[in-house]
Amino acid sequence: MRWTKHDRDGSSGGDGPRGYHHGNLKEALVRAALELIAEKGPGGFTFADAARWAGVSPAAPYRHFKGREELIADVARRGFELFTEALTKAWDEGKPDPLAALTRLGKAYLDFARDMPAYYSAMFEAGVPADADPQLRAAGETAFGVLRGAAERLVASVPATERPPALMVALHIWSMTHGIASLFGRGDRARRTLPMAPDELLEAEVLIYLRGLGLTR
Repeated sequence: MRWTKHDRDGSSGGDGPRGYHHGNLKEALVRAALELIAEKGPGGFTFADAARWAGVSPAAPYRHFKGREELIADVARRGFELFTEALTKAWDEGKPDPLAALTRLGKAYLDFARDMPAYYSAMFEAGVPADADPQLRAAGETAFGVLRGAAERLVASVPATERPPALMVALHIWSMTHGIASLFGRGDRARRTLPMAPDELLEAEVLIYLRGLGLTR
């Protein structure tokens, strides 16, 4: 998609690879950030680079963002919202059973890292503190809430006196899934090679972990 420049929105008349439609400067900057993250990584560009990519003057982005960190925080928030949608759909209220649904949940996590690597980098690798933006923090907590809810369903079948804390289980599964996604499941140049499918590795690792807790046989 190519944006159309419009001087009234702050266009420099510009030499950037993209312009924007009138009224869509904020969306053009978000798109610029995603493209630049994909090309250079979350720390490889400046606020001025984003303005140049969008085809606007260096001052124009300040109409919507205080600076580069706030722009990336907005990208990360949007990423977590998309992430939550994907995880919620995969979990599907734990149907037909929690273990099968958890397997789908893990695959959805890996699919997101592979299919949306720029969002993934903004969410987890940009170094933007979650507390810097209440909306970003809330979006991240909502995404994790899907995994925590899945863990609660998994441990519910264990007698209360032997039941592991659901939060602990959720954090362990998240750590395993995130590690595999970051190393082997992503869709950018940071992906390492693996002599097996990432989703197969994740499924085996989670099953071993759950068996150790007595949650599977």
